[in-house]
Amino acid sequence: MTIVEQYLEKPFWVIDFLPKQVPVDSKGQYFRIEEYFLRQPQFGEICRKFSNILIKLNCYFDISVFVRNHWVENPQPDAIGEWVSSGQAIHVVIESKDAMIGFNGDDLYMTIYNPDSLLIELITSLANADGLFVWKPGNQD
Repeated sequence: MTIVEQYLEKPFWVIDFLPKQVPVDSKGQYFRIEEYFLRQPQFGEICRKFSNILIKLNCYFDISVFVRNHWVENPQPDAIGEWVSSGQAIHVVIESKDAMIGFNGDDLYMTIYNPDSLLIELITSLANADGLFVWKPGNQD
């Protein structure tokens, strides 16, 4: 089992454009709205926000990025921005925190695997600064 696969089995949180999970029985137009945000220029703006979080996070921690079937240690900020904006699936491991952030390249969210409370606090601050939200799936409060 790869390191990425190991993290995929751990508890996770979400960095999203919505402040909480949409209930399954919602009367809203989630799928139409999702389609809207997956089009340009909206999707490009969300990708820029995701890149900002990852780049700023690298100010606090060493990161290893798995992209295009290889690992890159502390990549250049421009590379992170390029990977995310071009729709590359990436996995960002923060070894010192035993956590990983994943982006599938065509989603409106990133997933944080195995975060501790201090990492969630920092990522929440970074996400909120860019108009994004952090929440734990299953919490409907």
